[in-house]
Amino acid sequence: MGEGAVVLLHAGVTDHRMWDGVAGVLGRAHRVVRYDLRGFGESSPATRPFRHVDDLFTVMDACGVKEAVLVGASYGGKVALEAAAVRPGRVRGLVLLAPPRPGHDWSGAMERYAEAEEAALGAGDLGAAVQVSMDMWVRGPDRAWDGRLREHAEAVRESMRVALAHQKHAEEYEEDLDPAVDEDLAKIDVPVVVGIGTSDVGDFQQIAEHLASTLPNAELVHFPDTGHLIALERPDETSDLISAFISRTPITARSSSPAPQV
Repeated sequence: MGEGAVVLLHAGVTDHRMWDGVAGVLGRAHRVVRYDLRGFGESSPATRPFRHVDDLFTVMDACGVKEAVLVGASYGGKVALEAAAVRPGRVRGLVLLAPPRPGHDWSGAMERYAEAEEAALGAGDLGAAVQVSMDMWVRGPDRAWDGRLREHAEAVRESMRVALAHQKHAEEYEEDLDPAVDEDLAKIDVPVVVGIGTSDVGDFQQIAEHLASTLPNAELVHFPDTGHLIALERPDETSDLISAFISRTPITARSSSPAPQV
């Protein structure tokens, strides 16, 4: 049942619903698994040390998925990379949409964003923290708010609020890989597509280029006039990218009937 599976890992400011415009399309031909990472959406916040990559394999095991293509958006891309480094036999390919990279030297703009968000949370103003996050991850550094972007913002407002409310638990209990995945990038030799929006934060554009040039079997795809949350802004193009990637990656055991989603 796990053959031909695709696991969708959401960004760190959203939850599994960010894939609503993608999962149905992929589910016509493949088994699609998506879930809320620990502390996001309807998943309870952490109360003890954990690693998201371990949670991922627990979910895959529960679903009977032995191996899959992992599609990770932003922080979900970090989890996907860690999975490929830790358990390469269970990962048949990676689609990384605006992923972060451990060890990246963050710009002043990113540091100011983090400081503003931290100040809002420290003052107990969750609404202000959400707006700071919206400005960075939905609008982006160079675009003005318009009707389309405001619609996207409303679609993720609640999931962003939950993520920020639980952020302190993740910071307290989440454990990173040792050594960090960045030290083993050259060992990740599965097929990889790195997607990046041309209107995303400059740091993530730099990271995308670095990953595409460092991972042994990777290509870089640009999404014009697109911010950080690519699947939210461009669900059709995202679905096409993932479907095309799967079609040339030897994972498929396709079914003529719609595959279940989790």
